[in-house]
Amino acid sequence: MVTNRWFLGVDDISDAMMIRDTVFIAEQGCPVNIEHDKYDKTAMHLVLYADGAPVGCARMVPQETGFKLGRIAVLKEERGKHYGDLIMRLLLFKAFQMGAKEAHLGAQLHAADFYARFGFVRDGENYMEAGIEHVPMKVTADTVDYPSECHH
Repeated sequence: MVTNRWFLGVDDISDAMMIRDTVFIAEQGCPVNIEHDKYDKTAMHLVLYADGAPVGCARMVPQETGFKLGRIAVLKEERGKHYGDLIMRLLLFKAFQMGAKEAHLGAQLHAADFYARFGFVRDGENYMEAGIEHVPMKVTADTVDYPSECHH
């Protein structure tokens, strides 16, 4: 059974941090001081669970016109099960339900097409973060799309 839970940064976010440490630090080589930042305390954190075990996570950082979505990750052994798709649907639903006008994210280049399926478009020039090239993207409440089928 797949479930999800939202946490505030002041809550125990150890499940989210375990996933982020595994994916971003151990797997992708991101430095700890970049992966763990000041926004963790002010963000809303989402953790996806499969049969009670944490398998994916993300966070939403409040901004003036909406949210910055980020730290979206699924454990390597759990990929290909549409968990990333579910995480995006939950994030976008929550953001726009809370009155956001837009949502932003920095997509690793290999994931930009995935986010484009939800209506995200390029929003500036590519940039490097933790040695990985990213493309800034945004979607508005008027242009968000919930794809009718999941893709790997």
